[in-house]
Amino acid sequence: MNSYDPAANPPETPGSPRARVGTVVWGLIVLALAALTIISRLGIVTLNGTYVLIGLMIGAGAALVIGGLLSARGRDKDTTTGKA
Repeated sequence: MNSYDPAANPPETPGSPRARVGTVVWGLIVLALAALTIISRLGIVTLNGTYVLIGLMIGAGAALVIGGLLSARGRDKDTTTGKA
């Protein structure tokens, strides 16, 4: 028989779940591509696909690195035990 011990599996802390950095970055990439496609189709500007791709990859890489560092910093604050 299985017995449930609530002390062994404490419930998660209340609060809203945090969005993952990768999900946010990929969402921003898709939005940027959609906006650039619309702008280029309207004829407002002429875009070079290579430069657009390079810019998106640089921006996405920077966002992932910065987001990962901020996430790790926040995680370090949450898991302190008070020991030196």
